Amino acid sequence: MPPEASNTLLQLPDLADDIGGKRGKIGRMHRLFVALRPPPAVRAALAATMDGVPQARWQDDDQLHLTVRYIGQVDRRMAEDIVLALGQVHAPPVDIALSGVGAFDKKGRVDALWAGVTPHDALAALHRKVDHALVRLGLAPEGRAYLPHFTVARISRSAGFGPEVERWLAAHAGLASPVFTIEHMTLFESHLGGEAAGYEVVERWPLA
Repeated sequence: MPPEASNTLLQLPDLADDIGGKRGKIGRMHRLFVALRPPPAVRAALAATMDGVPQARWQDDDQLHLTVRYIGQVDRRMAEDIVLALGQVHAPPVDIALSGVGAFDKKGRVDALWAGVTPHDALAALHRKVDHALVRLGLAPEGRAYLPHFTVARISRSAGFGPEVERWLAAHAGLASPVFTIEHMTLFESHLGGEAAGYEVVERWPLA
């Protein structure tokens, strides 16, 4: 399903038994996260960086997003509460631009390649509002510093930090774009399978 489509949890066919007064009947768990989808031109600019690292698993177009808040696995009851709570979050559209690249690594083993954005202020404010809304539902607060970015590739940690990664970082250090506006916030469900996760839209809200 294209990420721009909307399909709430209440409409998912495998959860149909929970509809009609059976809200307390918990089905499977849902792996959720809140994110922003970049416009097509920005996705094309990100796709243009996806080369030169043989061990990288480059992101598909429909996987490109900027995470506002990772939620993790929740049951249906909590998922419904999350949809309602996020619908009460009010924030203006976000104006940002691509700015540089980086890598996440642990002990010299690279996990991911990413593209940065600037400025961070509006994104950090949105992150705080979403985090507070989720904490009020009983979820744990975000436990790590928030660094807004677009993941462009995931890399097996066994690959290490090779010269290809260093060359990629150097080649795209100057990544930049005109300022673009993101006007919607989206709740996604992640479906794990094979080598890549699939992302399905749960609900989408305007930033205004």
